[in-house]
Amino acid sequence: MAGIGYSRLMFDFLKESAPWVVVGVLFIVGLVGCVLPVLPGHLFIIVGAIAYRLMVGEDAGIAWWGFGILILLMAVAQAFEIISGSLGAKWFGGSKWGVIGALVGGILGLFFLPFGLILGPLIGAFGFEKAFAKKDNRDSVVSGVGSVVGTVAGMAFKIVIGVMMIGWFFVDVFWV
Repeated sequence: MAGIGYSRLMFDFLKESAPWVVVGVLFIVGLVGCVLPVLPGHLFIIVGAIAYRLMVGEDAGIAWWGFGILILLMAVAQAFEIISGSLGAKWFGGSKWGVIGALVGGILGLFFLPFGLILGPLIGAFGFEKAFAKKDNRDSVVSGVGSVVGTVAGMAFKIVIGVMMIGWFFVDVFWV
């Protein structure tokens, strides 16, 4: 008789804790993915929220419209990541060609992960400044370095957005 009570208690514990284990793992992988370009970090966070909703059901506390906020935050982070190298090149005094080169290099760099994310905008901004803007080496290098600074800022922004997404999940589950 005591064994049945213990088994039921253990089942209830696992039933209640399993969703949180899944969410915790997916959120940690998501935050790591905000730094490592080989993992789609924000997508893992959204999948964690969806998994929680599916595992717990209507009692989850997370509203379906809350997923819209998570998707919006992910879209903002992705858009900023794509243009951050170009913004950095412009901020460091690059011409429109440096900005375009950083953008093209950033997109092409996605095919050469992980180093392509940094080297793509750098090479793109430098190459476009030299080839099209006819700038000297120093100005081209400064534009390229600016693109790297912008890209790193974009990665930091992705981490902030990832933390905001996780924060929104907990606000939605417990307070909204």
